[in-house]
Amino acid sequence: MFTGRYGFGVDLDRPFDEVLPKVQEALKEQGFGVLTTIDVKETLKQKLGLDMERYVILGACNPPLAHRALETEREVGLLLPCNVVVREVDGKTRVEIADPKAMLGIVGNPALDELANEARARLERALRALEAA
Repeated sequence: MFTGRYGFGVDLDRPFDEVLPKVQEALKEQGFGVLTTIDVKETLKQKLGLDMERYVILGACNPPLAHRALETEREVGLLLPCNVVVREVDGKTRVEIADPKAMLGIVGNPALDELANEARARLERALRALEAA
């Protein structure tokens, strides 16, 4: 597992078409549903005539965690859902997740810290399940 400034993820030595549904399954096992799916490759091809590697953005939401966050601070909806990127990199498939601690940290409300930690722990478990599969 790797960590960046505002996200974390894994590189998997498996084909994109195999990984994408497994990401959705791993998220579901941790209580996250996928609300949106944005096929960036297809969108750029249709709208701009540009080609790029396979790149999909999933908008994942854990309803109980989202509800708790919204009850704490209504404006936090601007930072929801949690984005998960599945993309091709050098013949592998990379799965990257926006770090809830980084996202909610910009709010500056300490009441959201525990929630962010719980969300991150669940998302890390989803990534570990992908690595083990």
